[in-house]
Amino acid sequence: MKRSVTTLPLHYGKVPRWLFDKMKRLSAAIASLIIIEFGPRELLRRLADPVWFQAFGCVVGFDWHSSGLTTTLCGAIKDGLSADANDLP
Repeated sequence: MKRSVTTLPLHYGKVPRWLFDKMKRLSAAIASLIIIEFGPRELLRRLADPVWFQAFGCVVGFDWHSSGLTTTLCGAIKDGLSADANDLP
């Protein structure tokens, strides 16, 4: 089994509002499609995979490669999906 270590520096500050709004829309659209096509368990399985989660953060526009991804992306998914919660299976 290959193992490695990476160092992710800690950054301070906030994500700009325009970027967070974009992340909300895009993450909600992608998460909704995964839920519709594969079910909510599959979305949770993917979110639990750290490599997939990091890639998802990059896809939706979080351009920092270090601290803040988990909090920011989870907040974006939560806010984005809350509007469509009644329409999802």
